[in-house]
Amino acid sequence: RRIEERGTIETAHRTLQTTSQVFRYAVATGRAERDITQDLRGALTPAKGTHFAAITEPKPFAELLRAIDSYSGSLTVYSALRLAPLFFVRPGELRAAKWQNFDLEAKEWRYFVTKTEVQHIVPLSRQALTILNELKPLTGHLPYLFPSERTPNGDRCMSENSLNAALKRLGYGKDVMTSHGFRAAARTMLDEILGFRVDYIEHQLAHAVRDPNGRAYNRTAHLPERHKMMQAWADYLDGLKSGAEIISLKLKKTGR
Repeated sequence: RRIEERGTIETAHRTLQTTSQVFRYAVATGRAERDITQDLRGALTPAKGTHFAAITEPKPFAELLRAIDSYSGSLTVYSALRLAPLFFVRPGELRAAKWQNFDLEAKEWRYFVTKTEVQHIVPLSRQALTILNELKPLTGHLPYLFPSERTPNGDRCMSENSLNAALKRLGYGKDVMTSHGFRAAARTMLDEILGFRVDYIEHQLAHAVRDPNGRAYNRTAHLPERHKMMQAWADYLDGLKSGAEIISLKLKKTGR
């Protein structure tokens, strides 16, 4: 309520969602009997934020991944589309990614988050490294991974609408899936299918995560575990694409 009273409605809803994830984890590990946040559903003022359509069920997400693999546009857009689900960063941060911030030997991408100006670390999976190494001969001599095709010298990144336009070309309009939707997909499946800790996921989404004393965690918090999580996520996506057995979120929640 204190957060809501300050007028930060979206933050209040995000806090409730994160708290619910913590309680669900506590229930699953025998530390709590129920998720008490369920009693607060509908109690907060509805958020007026922009809705980003997202596919969060494994089966249709697998179909999306296969559609992305069939994309026949430019290599830069194709590479960005393939990296979007692996990185699940904000779309503006992906399209503005610079080669100078990538350490392929350390398997990390470090950059400053646009919203907070705090450095964020994205561990690079084997699958991501493969895509980056395919792209580097094409754009590695330029500042941006994904330069605009309208600037021959590569001093500007691809346009804001490039990824959403590519998704639309694949048959996924903005009412079905957006480039921002990869974040919701990763958040949902990492938690509810792969069972990773909520704080690991929130760190990787570049959300503010605080310790029990209310202090913001260092950007390197749980970094070895996040490396493992990002590799497990990439392997899971490979499994989805190849037709591995898919567990529906609805079935998983009901324990069937």
